[in-house]
Amino acid sequence: MDSQQGEQAAAIAVGVLGFGGLGQAAARVLAPKSDMRLVAAADQQGYVYRPGGLDASACITTYQQQGSVGYLAPDGHLSQVSIQDLIHKGPDVQGYFLALPNLPNTFMASVARQFIEAGWQGVLVDALKRTSAMEQIWAMRDELAEAGITYLTGCGATPGLLTAAATIAAQSYQEIHSVKITFGVGIANWEAYRATIREDIAHMPGYDVDTAQGMTDAEVTTLLDKTQGVLTLENMEHADDLMLEWAGICDRDRVTVGGVVDTRNPKKPLSTNVQVTGRTFDGRISTHTFTLGDETSMAANVCGPAFGYLKAGIRLHQRGLHGLYTAAEVMPQFVR
Repeated sequence: MDSQQGEQAAAIAVGVLGFGGLGQAAARVLAPKSDMRLVAAADQQGYVYRPGGLDASACITTYQQQGSVGYLAPDGHLSQVSIQDLIHKGPDVQGYFLALPNLPNTFMASVARQFIEAGWQGVLVDALKRTSAMEQIWAMRDELAEAGITYLTGCGATPGLLTAAATIAAQSYQEIHSVKITFGVGIANWEAYRATIREDIAHMPGYDVDTAQGMTDAEVTTLLDKTQGVLTLENMEHADDLMLEWAGICDRDRVTVGGVVDTRNPKKPLSTNVQVTGRTFDGRISTHTFTLGDETSMAANVCGPAFGYLKAGIRLHQRGLHGLYTAAEVMPQFVR
């Protein structure tokens, strides 16, 4: 007990990479927390680092008005290699939430490599979606361990919160027949989550990662006009399948992910849930369903778990446990 209290005594110094809709929401989530202190943030054009703690509102206002946190005086810096510069500028940052676009598909792995090459040691947490992108992180697991980095992948809502719920629900069964994840997302304006919407478009028939990444804002708007702002997604390439297979829950082909995204209405078009169907030890077939409250936003269901996993990652790192973990292997710790 005493050692745990000692671990919790000092606020964890954390950074957020990426300051679009998700990164800004992450800063707002951290603002009232005492367990963690936001000290660093980076976007495409710059970074800001303040060991004593950043003002989330000031960071958000600066980004929205000037396009980069690098303009935030006196600690902001403009840079075309902002992540690399921030890693070197803030060696005392204990953990980062990678609130970065999953496009291109190789981007998250390239960011992880920057941390390895810089000799930084700490905790990294991502909210990766695509199976193929997570496989690239998986291939780096030995390098991450050797570098002294504890990396938790797939720690958003799905993959993440719902994958973890499926892992717990699976314990009732002798055999898992299917895991079905269905999500509903409502946002008032797609431009607040440009990267996320492009990732969703990449899952649509006739589109892929490269075409979605290459679309201009005008082209995205035209597509959304054709669909009345609604994206319907089925049989997505979502890393929940990989994570549940690695955890020994079921083969990946028994996991399906799909959902509906309304880009013009903050109300969810349907309730986000995971259904786990299986056979119990006494031969009965049943389904567990875990449903998220409609009032919780995408940002709340991504950022909350991400920081919960970051806190868990800090404890693993302090115990000398490095390398790669997923949201299906580790229980997140509540960030007060």
